[in-house]
Amino acid sequence: MALTHNIAEIRKNYARHELTEDAVLKDPIAQFNVWLQEAIQAEEAEPTALVLATVNAAGKPSARVVLLKDVSTEGFMFFTNYDSRKGLELAQNPFAALTFFWPALERQVRIEGSVVKVAPGISDTYFHSRPKGSQIGAWASPQSAEIASREVLEEADKRISAQFQNTAEIPRPGNWGGYQLRPERLEFWQGRPNRLHDRLVYAQQQDMSWKIMRLAP
Repeated sequence: MALTHNIAEIRKNYARHELTEDAVLKDPIAQFNVWLQEAIQAEEAEPTALVLATVNAAGKPSARVVLLKDVSTEGFMFFTNYDSRKGLELAQNPFAALTFFWPALERQVRIEGSVVKVAPGISDTYFHSRPKGSQIGAWASPQSAEIASREVLEEADKRISAQFQNTAEIPRPGNWGGYQLRPERLEFWQGRPNRLHDRLVYAQQQDMSWKIMRLAP
């Protein structure tokens, strides 16, 4: 089907906020938390949704949307199947980039750093906080693997549901758990009029301090 609009003409002039060096916090994680809280208060549809970009051993990138499940001074946490495409690529190249976009606030945050698996106990705790259906789904889905049909997935879900129907606590699959991205660079982007956007970058220095720089849009 042909597009009914000329997408080259779709544009928006951003003018809600500004971003200045005097206004931001010295700690980028604290600054991120301020923006995330404001995104939640602005009732963004998916304030914790982020684009996770990984790169395989051949240097080819891939990206997908996942959900942020924790943020701390140590980094940004998300959970997935270790045997998925992103899990395999992180095993080959343990570096990644995250991108958050909050259109209601005309803001974007880009984060780059190394990625490590979280401790099994942390993955257990989060897994058991999920709805039972989601726990069963983690067992039923061979994430990123080719399957013959939707019915294959649904049959696996029924089989696993029956297997654990009398189980008080469903165990976490050994190939499912959390990752934490430990940031080395964070960019806060605020849309401004006439595409003269504000871009402030926090770059981690050798002494683990953060240097704040302004980039041209």
